[in-house]
Amino acid sequence: QIMSDALSDDENQDESQEDVMTPAELIARLEEAWLNEKFSPELLENKSEVVECVMEQLTHMEANLQRVKKGDTKASVHRMEIDRIRFVLSSYLRSRLQKIEKFFPHVLEREQSRGEGDPSLLSPEEFAFAKEYYANTESYLKAVALKRMPPNLQTVDMLKAVPEPCLDSFVFLRVKEAQENILVEPETDDQREYVVDLEEGSQHLMRYRTIAPLVSSGAVQLI
Repeated sequence: QIMSDALSDDENQDESQEDVMTPAELIARLEEAWLNEKFSPELLENKSEVVECVMEQLTHMEANLQRVKKGDTKASVHRMEIDRIRFVLSSYLRSRLQKIEKFFPHVLEREQSRGEGDPSLLSPEEFAFAKEYYANTESYLKAVALKRMPPNLQTVDMLKAVPEPCLDSFVFLRVKEAQENILVEPETDDQREYVVDLEEGSQHLMRYRTIAPLVSSGAVQLI
């Protein structure tokens, strides 16, 4: 409701466009992307369209807030909502940058090897950042250590030198869309693979690798 009040100036937009999200739906999309990114061990597909729309909406909210009379209790409520959204947005972007720094060669390799038509893992800005981070790390290693090594050891394979994301880590999730016959890998060699059904609204603790495609499709939400 707060978002609707703050963005009242946008109510005259063409409501017949089916692809236009309400402010509440947009913030819900951001929060979903934030939680998935926060709790997944790997870098997920970028949600730059959601980020850009949220930033645009924040601009509208700030402008509308300037027109509220000082001392109006509604102003403090709107300010709290703006601050909350800014926190979620900043945390989402920060989580992605931290993963890029931690797994940069694997992130770049995955981005550069994706098939034509596949969704981009990185935004253009993140891709530029990852490439620069790779180049700076490589230059630093050469200047500090590699030049002092024997000639046959003066190169380094970044993909081998930097650990990959641990996709076998366990994550908590909530099921948004019911799923049947999800193959679960055994935890020990003595166990067999088995299948489970995930009921809508149920919560589980599962190996991330098992449900990674469901996170990408939006069928489950990490929590």
